[in-house]
This record gives sequence, structure tokens and C-alpha cells, in this order.
Amino acid sequence: MIETRGVSKRYGDVLVVDDVSLSIPRGGFTSIIGPNGAGKSTLLSMISRLTPMSAGSVQVDGMDVTRTPGNVLARRLSILRQDNQTSLRLTVRDLVAFGRFPHSGGRLTAEDLRHVDEAMDYLRLGDYRDRPIDELSGGQRQRAYVAMVMCQDTEYVLLDEPLNNIDMRFAVDMMQLLRRAADEKGKTVVVVLHDINFASCYSDHIIAMRQGRPAYQGSPQEIIRDEVLRDLYEMDIQVHEVNGQRVCTYYR
Repeated sequence: MIETRGVSKRYGDVLVVDDVSLSIPRGGFTSIIGPNGAGKSTLLSMISRLTPMSAGSVQVDGMDVTRTPGNVLARRLSILRQDNQTSLRLTVRDLVAFGRFPHSGGRLTAEDLRHVDEAMDYLRLGDYRDRPIDELSGGQRQRAYVAMVMCQDTEYVLLDEPLNNIDMRFAVDMMQLLRRAADEKGKTVVVVLHDINFASCYSDHIIAMRQGRPAYQGSPQEIIRDEVLRDLYEMDIQVHEVNGQRVCTYYR
């Protein structure tokens, strides 16, 4: 379980995340949704300790993230940032292999290489394994970074907008992959999403943020409702039942 207690982040006079205390259940798929500027990415970044907290604490299975040695935390929790980029001329396989560093210390074993190949196959990157990262399209590059995170083989997988630069087909493939990682591999998947229909159809639990704090939390059935989404996004959103799924329309 991930627990935040009174977590806040302030940049000068601007309070981005405001005294957030919540629990993210172990196992399953949790989506964090909300309008721009709600503090979603900042909260995720503090949970992974990429961004220092101004106040509060975060625990992962009872481990305080600010006090746990980096190599220990990296075997339990991995994160895909929103602004992934590298200036190094790496092949896809080299990049994915970085995910094994907490386990290998840079000396890849046969077991590490098995994880690398499995992650590339999982993301359909086999045909690009020897291609330099800077020669890939944005969507292909994003899939390579997700493969690197999956290769780290942690119980907790945090992803900040993993659908960036990905076309419709691969966005669906990505969400199905993450859903399978939760169902078949027992991962705890936590994803920041802007697409509320993906959040509705793939999540077990949704955290809806507004103005730096969770405004609503619950199952898709509890969160994906006209009145909740209207209050959250300050616009008319209609929810429809389609093949047992709640689908939102919001085009004017």
C-alpha cells in the first residue's frame, strides 16, 4: 500500500499540492485524473521521491520513501516521468536494459537479459531493438521508456501520462498491457491520465484531483458520473453505458 500523510508541495508562494493524505491500495489499477494544474503529476513525483516534499511523508509498504536507500526503493517502485528524454545515443535494447540497474548494478546477467527481452516483446519493440532511440517516432520512443520501467520488475509501477505521443491503436494496447500487468503479474499500477474514458474502462480505483487536493475517490462507478465530472472539470460531461462500460461525451 502507498500512503501519503499531509503531503504538500510549494513553489515559492504557489501551493501545488495541498496537505494530501490518501491510501492507494496494493494491487490493481489506480488512475489519477483531474484538470490541468490539479497537482496530479507533482503528487506522483513526490510519491516516487523524484520531487522533494515541502511537508508530509510517503510510505510504500511501511517504508518511508525519503529514508529508504535508493537501491532498495528502486526494487519496489518504478516510475515513468512525463518528460522522458536522453542525450545519449542509445539503442532501444540499451535503454530498456537500464531498467535492470537496481538488480544488476550495470553487470547484466542472463536473468537480466531475459527481463529485457520479455519487456521488449511485451511492448512490441522486437523489430526496433537495435535502432537508436533518437531515430524512433514519439510513440515508439514512449513505448521504449515504458518497457524500461516494466523491465525494472517492481511491484509498484507509476506512470505519468504514458499515452503521450501514442496513436489510438497503441494507446489501447498500452492500457491493455498495464491492465494485464495488474491482473496477471500482481503489479500495483498507478497512472496519471487525462483521458477519462480510459480511466473509466481500465481502472479499479480513481483519484480525482482539483486544486492540489483529492476531490473524489472511489470506483469508476462512483466517480464516472455526470454530476461528479461536471463539478471536477467545470463543464457538461454526459456519461453513457456502452457494453457495460461508462463512456463520457463532452464535445460541444
